[in-house]
Amino acid sequence: MPAAPRPRRRVTIDDVARSAGVSRQTVSRAINDKPEIDPATRERILQIAQAMGYRPSRFARGMVSQGVTTLGLVIADVLNPFFPEVVAGVMAAADERGWQVAVYSTGSAMEREQAVAQTVADHVDACVGFFLDDGAIDKVQGSGIPFVLLDHDSRPPAIGGVRIDFEAGLRQAMEHLVAQGHRRIAMLDDRGREDAGAPRTRHSLFLSIAAELGLPADESWVQPTANSIAGGGDGLDAVLAARPDITAVVAYNDMLAIGAMRRARSRGLRVPEDCAFVGCDGLSLGELVDPPLSTVHIDKQQLGRAAVEQLAALMAGSRPGETVMVPRLVVRGSS
Repeated sequence: MPAAPRPRRRVTIDDVARSAGVSRQTVSRAINDKPEIDPATRERILQIAQAMGYRPSRFARGMVSQGVTTLGLVIADVLNPFFPEVVAGVMAAADERGWQVAVYSTGSAMEREQAVAQTVADHVDACVGFFLDDGAIDKVQGSGIPFVLLDHDSRPPAIGGVRIDFEAGLRQAMEHLVAQGHRRIAMLDDRGREDAGAPRTRHSLFLSIAAELGLPADESWVQPTANSIAGGGDGLDAVLAARPDITAVVAYNDMLAIGAMRRARSRGLRVPEDCAFVGCDGLSLGELVDPPLSTVHIDKQQLGRAAVEQLAALMAGSRPGETVMVPRLVVRGSS
């Protein structure tokens, strides 16, 4: 007796998404006649779904039509003053679209990134995130949800990205210091995940730009330190021990710069007469210290808004792209 034919596997929404070259969420929006999708894209998806014999379940249709889009926002550290303005920008742009936002913090820990990536993949409709771990990035990308990666130098082409042009910002800072007569410029870098092999982009850029400007900088002029105000002070002590003749410091971020500047004054150095300082990020805290901190300013709220705009475009069927934000130097009393 011949074996009974196996039943044909039911076509899933993921099958349609793969065939159409769009996200799972975009297929859901097309099938349920939701907004924020190009009419031509909707028609193309519906034709593909019909040709494949896709039949959404009543349960799935009810969940999509009645639910509110939930955006998962992944940040590195809730205590880092860089991130609140990014969160504010994301929330404002999401609120304009009627989306809700769930915020997750990884604490800059790789193990935590993996756990957060799994939660996001399982429970939200779209994701904006600061990730360093490639495995976590792959996990979110593999879920099929629209995904925009923030502040990452090697964005996979299948997802969106918002990147900060740190080279342009750092170049402005160093050219400013050179114009002020400085030749012996050191850098305080975030020690971050050195042991995990995390890229140290600003470190490499500093040495490259220093060479272009003819400055006598090498690896000994760069001091990795803990990413905190206290770390900035400790980093300056280490820099001065190795290079007591430095006259200026550029820092990975404003927190390091403020800590270093405070330590310099406690050592009896005048700022900026004996040593000038430039930070990076543009934190409002930099305006409150004495002297006010010069900084490479990043529009953090606009960064968050740009990420949400990219998500909206992905949901409408657009191909993933990248937004590049160029910082601007704000010169204050520290330099």
